[in-house]
Amino acid sequence: MEDLSNVNIEIGKKIKNIRKGKNMTIQELADSINKSKSTVSKYENGDISIDIQTLYEISNALNVHVEQLLYIRPNIDNIHNSNIVNAFFRNSSKFYSYIYDGRSNEIIKCVIDIIAHTEDLSYKTMLYMNVKDFDNYQNCENTYYGFTKHYDTLTSMILQNQATPLEQISINILASFLDTDKIWGLMSGVSFRPFMPIALKMLFSKKPLEENDDLAKELKISKDDIKLMKLYNMFTVTQ
Repeated sequence: MEDLSNVNIEIGKKIKNIRKGKNMTIQELADSINKSKSTVSKYENGDISIDIQTLYEISNALNVHVEQLLYIRPNIDNIHNSNIVNAFFRNSSKFYSYIYDGRSNEIIKCVIDIIAHTEDLSYKTMLYMNVKDFDNYQNCENTYYGFTKHYDTLTSMILQNQATPLEQISINILASFLDTDKIWGLMSGVSFRPFMPIALKMLFSKKPLEENDDLAKELKISKDDIKLMKLYNMFTVTQ
């Protein structure tokens, strides 16, 4: 049984991180849900519990899905541990991913939360992109919401930018049936700096990786990648 005080702290931390990411003050959030500033501060510090109605009001004020505010145990029970889920994603609800941005010449780190399953056996999914701090990853540059679906040979994610619905991305992860610590995927979508369709390599991990030159080299387009591009006349990622 999860300690209620810990649940309150985790929910409060998410509210605080998302609020800060939207450059909203505590007073502005308090006004939008008709609560006092001190009450909202207690919510964010985990000092008091939040009732369901207020939680929905907060999610509306922050313009996020209510599931984003809920506490998710590190291991999801029942169906997410079953054989329906590909081995790489089994027994966990949080994953780390990395891409290399040639525009800024830096590693971009992301967090993926599997937040709930649906009746058609897909999974509600959040992608927090370009996070600065894994402990407060909801405070990030871009947040995407969508669904994950597992197939025999791959896992597919279809996600939409919460702030800019025009921007949708798809991520396909090959051989996700392998029980490994790291796995490659291909992300495709639209870039707004400059505005153009893109496709890039994305590395997924069950735990944070050391951000060093070796990781950057892995994430950059290699000579082998270019050979495959010339062979198929398309950008592809293989295991």
